[in-house]
Amino acid sequence: QVQLVEFGGGSVQAGGTLRLTCAPSGNLNGPNTMGWYRQGPKNTRELVASITSGGSTYYLDAVKGRFTISRDRMGNTVYLQMDRLKPEDTNTYTCNLASIVDNKQYWGQGTQVTVSS
Repeated sequence: QVQLVEFGGGSVQAGGTLRLTCAPSGNLNGPNTMGWYRQGPKNTRELVASITSGGSTYYLDAVKGRFTISRDRMGNTVYLQMDRLKPEDTNTYTCNLASIVDNKQYWGQGTQVTVSS
């Protein structure tokens, strides 16, 4: 069973910086995609950024140029560097791991990010 543990949420003023960390534990086999989601319009889940085992990245247009997603050398811990934060970035950010081998998905517990103006 894979578990995802998240760190790094908090409260900052607009223009500030936070760094989120997602550390999976358990039996990780094969390639996967890891990403961060937040609640979007109409209670949908919005993909903020993702990174594959090979290093390919995706960013939501609203965060391009401000957020950077990366993985450590082992490829298992993922970071989301959040710069020039805006009040509209306020949300709960949840880590996701999608296994390409067996199509299973795993979710973290979520970490709160609050940006004040």
